Formats: sequence, C-alpha cells, structure tokens
Amino acid sequence: MKTLLHVGCGPANMANLPSFFHDGQWEELRYDIDESVSPDIVGTLQDMSLIDDGSVDAIFSSHNIEHVWAFEVNGVLSEFLRVLKPEGFAIVLCPDIMSVAQAVTQGALTNPLYHSPAGQISAIDIIYGHQKAIEHGNHFMAHKTAFTAETLAEALLTAGFSGASITRDKIFGLHSIASKEKWDTATFTSMAKQLKPIAEHSLENIDFGCYANAMV
Repeated sequence: MKTLLHVGCGPANMANLPSFFHDGQWEELRYDIDESVSPDIVGTLQDMSLIDDGSVDAIFSSHNIEHVWAFEVNGVLSEFLRVLKPEGFAIVLCPDIMSVAQAVTQGALTNPLYHSPAGQISAIDIIYGHQKAIEHGNHFMAHKTAFTAETLAEALLTAGFSGASITRDKIFGLHSIASKEKWDTATFTSMAKQLKPIAEHSLENIDFGCYANAMV
C-alpha cells in the first residue's frame, strides 16, 4: 500500500479525494489542525515534525496553503517536500486570485459565484475566507495570502520541488501537481489526466515542468 498524506483533511470522506486515489492501492493518513474532525495526526502546516522524513508517497492539500501568511508559505511547502519519498508528488489546490479579482472588477464582491457543500461562495469568501464559518468561530478558515498560477508555481519551485504543472478551473481555483524528482512534460500531462475529476473543468493549463527542470 502507498501512503497518501491528506493535509487539512476535515471530516473523514474519501469522496473529497481525486478518483486516482480510489484504486485500492492507497492508504489515507489524515492530518489536520482541528481535533474535532478526528484526524490520525493533529498538527499544523508550519510544523509537520510528527511525520518522518521521506515517509509518504503523495500529499493532497486542498485549500490550505492560503490559510498561512505569505512569509510562511516556503516553510510549509518545504515541509511537504521533506516528508515525501524521493519519487513522491504533491497536489496542492488553492483559490486563483487572478480570476477572483476579475470578478470583483465586474462588481461581484458579495454576489454568489458558485455553490459548494458549504453553501453559496462569493468573491469575499474566496479572498478573505468563508465568512459564515469565520462568523461561527472557525477562525482557521481565514485567508492570509493568495496565488496566481505563476506565483504558485514559483513557490513550489523555490521550496525545492523539481517541477510543477498548474491548472486553472472554472470555479476560481488552481490545481497544482508538483514532483520531488524531475518529470518530463509527458509525465505531468499523464498525471493531470489520471487525477480527474480535479482538473476536468480546466480552462487553461500552464506547464512548468521543463522550466523547473532547467532550473535545478
């Protein structure tokens, strides 16, 4: 069995994971700051010292990285890299601030942009964190930084990942795949296809694999 570290896992629900991890070959290791969701390991993004070096095959982190300050991002991604096996990879999802900003310029700051399991989501929720959750005391939901496709790729490469492929979707999100070892463009493309439905609504694919490999 391969180990998938599900960072910021929330309540147990395998449906939250890409279908790629539903083939019976993966064991989910749930990691969260919130004890109430009963994770396997309680910890923060900034300090993952309870997880051994090179001990997991993949990381899935959905909408967590925007919850730390900008100056902490490199440390978080470096922790991801540390706990991955040499052949491991990380999938990092976060809001696409560029598409959100475009919506705001059209006057859609508080208008619903799409519906999620948490309810209607507006631009102000994407920029600052889900307002209803914060109102009800879940201050972990506050957003402290933001990314474009280019700055997310840059952050992954700066942290030490050898390559990254970024996909923008129709609901104001970025989906990244980052490899610890060098992958060629064909491998990134193949992985993106296998990880559907994460990227099935992609509008634009920006492949940084060759660029990253040239930098290391």
